[in-house]
Amino acid sequence: MAVEPPVALTYSSYLALDEVLGAQRPRSDQHDELLFIVVHQVHELWFKELLHELTRLQRELVAGESAHALRTLHRCQAVLRIVVAGIDTVETMTPFQFTAFRSRLGSASGFQSPQFREIEAMLGRRDRRILRVFPEGGEERRRIEAAMDRPSVFDSYLRYLATQGYRVPPGLLHRDVTRALEPSDELREVLRRVRRDDGYAARVGERLLNLDKGLQDWRYRHVKLVERVIGAKTGTGGSAGASYLYRTLSGLAFPDLWAVAREGPDRNTGDAAPPRPGRS
Repeated sequence: MAVEPPVALTYSSYLALDEVLGAQRPRSDQHDELLFIVVHQVHELWFKELLHELTRLQRELVAGESAHALRTLHRCQAVLRIVVAGIDTVETMTPFQFTAFRSRLGSASGFQSPQFREIEAMLGRRDRRILRVFPEGGEERRRIEAAMDRPSVFDSYLRYLATQGYRVPPGLLHRDVTRALEPSDELREVLRRVRRDDGYAARVGERLLNLDKGLQDWRYRHVKLVERVIGAKTGTGGSAGASYLYRTLSGLAFPDLWAVAREGPDRNTGDAAPPRPGRS
């Protein structure tokens, strides 16, 4: 029997371009619907990469690998910048162009993005009400639930601090990770010490803040886009639209880190205080 020669790997076959480029299936004949689909599919691909990187980040933090964790956080920030920049393309579409095919979206809504909900869970969100939009027993719901049942990125940062010699309260290292982390004065004192030492642990903390800021940048750009395109109307799929998105802007992934950062330098701790106006 003749043996078929192996098929040479090509650019198209390696990237499965026949599947990727065949995944855009507009439901109308409106020119702008393809743009809408492509941008959201690209966002989901970047969300997949971000989940991949956050998983690695948690391993590096728990292992105390400062340099590796810093590089991974840098990549996460870069991914979020690309996701935010993608909104620029959607903003070339006018409200009337979106309205022309909006009714064809049915009950589909960005509110239902399972990967974004998984990212939120990895960063510490524990609001299980969000699970109601995903079918029970489905893979999407299972992944989000699993993320809510695992230590968050900030839990991994606390373990990282312990590997660096900081006295993290034992109750936080062994807490019930299925519940949202509550503000802690004890922890804030540890984080102040980290900032004063100004070493690797402080740099990792700063990059975590940048990661959180990147997520907030995405939320802000998204809500302004929705507000411009549909105004105060109900969102696609029956969501509350811009009003709901505005409420999400106040949610921070790492509130204790932000609280300490907002305190600024303290001359009582030896940090350089900002100059005050007046005569020298």
